[in-house]
Amino acid sequence: MTDRITPEKAEILALEALGWLAGRAEDIDRFLATSGLAVDDLRHAAGEPGLLGSVLDFLLSNEPLLLEFCESASISFQAVHAARHRLEA
Repeated sequence: MTDRITPEKAEILALEALGWLAGRAEDIDRFLATSGLAVDDLRHAAGEPGLLGSVLDFLLSNEPLLLEFCESASISFQAVHAARHRLEA
């Protein structure tokens, strides 16, 4: 599955996940607390591969949240896993 996700598609998916989290005050606050980032840090690093990987890690660590994101984005959870692995490459 990782072969089917290009690095660009992985970044886009992670940015979509970040945007989705940003629309959920409690969840974005939890992400910020977990990552140690401030809102300004998040704004400056939004396109960085490390941050994008952290966003996907955050979703992957919380199955209910992951499934909600996948449902809202009409994607499978396997796509999120594949995107995370592609960002590591």
